[in-house]
Amino acid sequence: MRESSIVLYDRALGWLRPLGHLVDLAIRLDVALAFFKSGLVKIGNWSGTLYLFQSEYHVPLLPPHFAALLGTFGELFFPPLLALGLAARFSALSLSVVNAIAVISYWHVLGSNEAALSSHYYWALLLLITLSHGPGKLSLDHLVAPLVCRRRCAVPTQGNRP
Repeated sequence: MRESSIVLYDRALGWLRPLGHLVDLAIRLDVALAFFKSGLVKIGNWSGTLYLFQSEYHVPLLPPHFAALLGTFGELFFPPLLALGLAARFSALSLSVVNAIAVISYWHVLGSNEAALSSHYYWALLLLITLSHGPGKLSLDHLVAPLVCRRRCAVPTQGNRP
């Protein structure tokens, strides 16, 4: 009886592992889409974006115009990388910074709006998943890693040692 339950467990894992790779992809796509749409809105109405950064968003340490440029760049540049799974951990980290700065800069509104704040927590959690274990097998990072590792991780032969 014990062997049959082990076989069933192994079979179930065999079915669930590919599902995990699809979940990793879905997480990356969901977060990337949310941030990219926000960047498109900002660039689509640049004068409105500048107004918001000058009057509503209180980005610490940065002039409003530079904060608007940097935030819009982050929301347009990193989401495609995250979606493709290329430099995915770096992209997830960068979007985590954008997300944290958005919460800090707009806390006077988000602090009293539980639904809007929950969205930022949700994105932070999803980005943490990618940060903690990578983008998964359905990513360009997974395809590129063996090529990079072959160059960096090559064990030197006796003739190559200094």
